[in-house]
Amino acid sequence: MRIQTASISDCGGKTVNDDTVKILQDRGVYVFVGDGLGGYAGGQMASSIAADTMIEAAQRENLLSEEKLVQVASKANEAVKKLQEEKQGSMKTTCVFLGIENSTVRWMHIGDSRLYHFHRGRLKTQTKDHSVSQLAVMMGEITLDKIRFHEDRNRVLRALGSESAKPEISKELKAAPGDAFLLCTDGFWEFVYEKEMEKLLRKAKEPEAWLREMEKLLRGRIPEDTDNYTAAAVFITK
Repeated sequence: MRIQTASISDCGGKTVNDDTVKILQDRGVYVFVGDGLGGYAGGQMASSIAADTMIEAAQRENLLSEEKLVQVASKANEAVKKLQEEKQGSMKTTCVFLGIENSTVRWMHIGDSRLYHFHRGRLKTQTKDHSVSQLAVMMGEITLDKIRFHEDRNRVLRALGSESAKPEISKELKAAPGDAFLLCTDGFWEFVYEKEMEKLLRKAKEPEAWLREMEKLLRGRIPEDTDNYTAAAVFITK
């Protein structure tokens, strides 16, 4: 089994990029994508310290049990809270975190940074946002595709650096050739639709190419004052 990875991150229409993406390829693969909240570079510090905390933990041990993922999320939450005390700010960050070791796959997320799991070009699973607009979907007030345009889309209900930082953790699954994973912030998924992700994935031979084609779509749609956008892609091949 071969694992290929790639990532992109851009400040969009902002002067500071508050997103962070980090990929560890050692005995397995761990990927972190986070969207910092707080402004004035505070968000960037929050997403960066959360990424460092999780990736450094992954360097030391396997994090694919539910217990370990809860622990590392708690450590990252405390790290962001300590940053708040030191900087006297209210910075927070969303995150999505994927781990693959010995063909075992697991992920977790907090907030509205997403993970999409595809198999042979078809979307199998996507995370549910911890947001007011996702609640509107669950209550039947809007359909899932309307989240992108909902007036409360940016109101997240969970984030690292807060009391509401409980991670949502996937079930364990076995990686298989033809699997692909996309981790991204809301600045990315807001402008690239799921059917387009599938279509471009079926044409892509490597994760860099997939991200590049999706970014072309995004760049043709974003307004001048758009948010930062970040994405990481993982391909599993024979």
